[in-house]
Amino acid sequence: MCADQMGIGPDYAARRGALRSLLMENEVDGLLVTDLVNIRYLTGFSGADAVLLVHTWDMRDSEERTVIGTDGRYRTQVAAQVPDLRSEISWATARRIVELAGEWQLGRIGFESHIVTVDQHRGFVEQCTGLEFVATPGLVEQLRMVKDSYEIAQLRAACVAADDALAALLAGGALRPGRTERQIARDLEWAMFEHGAEAVAFQTIVATGANAAVPQHRPSQAVLTAGDFVEIGCGGVVGGYRSAMTRTVVLGTPTAWQREVYSLVQQSHRAGEKALRPGVPVADVDAAARTVIEEAGHGTLFVHGLGHGVGLRIPEAPGIAKTGTGTLLSGVAVTVEPGVYFPGRGGVRIEDTFVVRERGPDLLTGTSKDLTVVE
Repeated sequence: MCADQMGIGPDYAARRGALRSLLMENEVDGLLVTDLVNIRYLTGFSGADAVLLVHTWDMRDSEERTVIGTDGRYRTQVAAQVPDLRSEISWATARRIVELAGEWQLGRIGFESHIVTVDQHRGFVEQCTGLEFVATPGLVEQLRMVKDSYEIAQLRAACVAADDALAALLAGGALRPGRTERQIARDLEWAMFEHGAEAVAFQTIVATGANAAVPQHRPSQAVLTAGDFVEIGCGGVVGGYRSAMTRTVVLGTPTAWQREVYSLVQQSHRAGEKALRPGVPVADVDAAARTVIEEAGHGTLFVHGLGHGVGLRIPEAPGIAKTGTGTLLSGVAVTVEPGVYFPGRGGVRIEDTFVVRERGPDLLTGTSKDLTVVE
């Protein structure tokens, strides 16, 4: 049973407390949070218009000067979802929150420079000349990387929804020659809803034949044909948290070439999974999987990074790639998704979602990675 079903939710106050520690390290008096995903992480608010001001003053003051702003459409929602914070209702949401920061003479205000536009920043500066706006990118994202037990429960449920949906699709005979990629994608998305997903995590991928050589192919009117590889990438959303999984199947009897390529990607996936340990540089995890494909002579056909973080957003930090920086931490949720793509011919990708643990990665996606043959 998921944590939210047991009535156990996130400790948003503790998350804001952890953020305050980062703000103090960055020598700012508060943070203007404008990314809606980060606002949800810090408060639980899921509306489509909000600005959050988190201050670093006396941490014993019951957050009297941490305030969330939104517009009138969300008056009832913000009261229900964020009962522990002061809320400001205004059609000029950001302007009102910046105005309060000026009234409170906060001094140095951090802002999400990776989110705020140049024009928005100019507006902040012009509105409150007494405040110093300091670029502080990625602070909330830093906190979001390591998942707590509540978050992992949501991720696990989102993975189960995708697993069960794909199983139902295969068992129901929906994946067969003559149907189009779009038909399969719509069937799979509906099945995820039927199996507990509240939304689709990302653009569902169904790629048949030569389209399977396009890593981010969007479903088209292409018709499935006997003998094709069919790549299927999907994910569900539960409690705002997103899953990611990709499987590649064969319609009809696989050829020797198809078995060879599939086996190679499967070996690469195992190597990547084995490398998922706390303290391991993300670039080394990528290298562990990539080396398997390179040694087989197909390194140039593995055209993307090995994986990425998953959570309230896909993708999110950390990025697992050749150019990735930093090391894995225990509790980080990531994908491992090696692929080999032969332009004009087809390709294979196998993707799972894991949580990094000291004892070894915890696999959240349960669909078999053995080659599935659809007769």
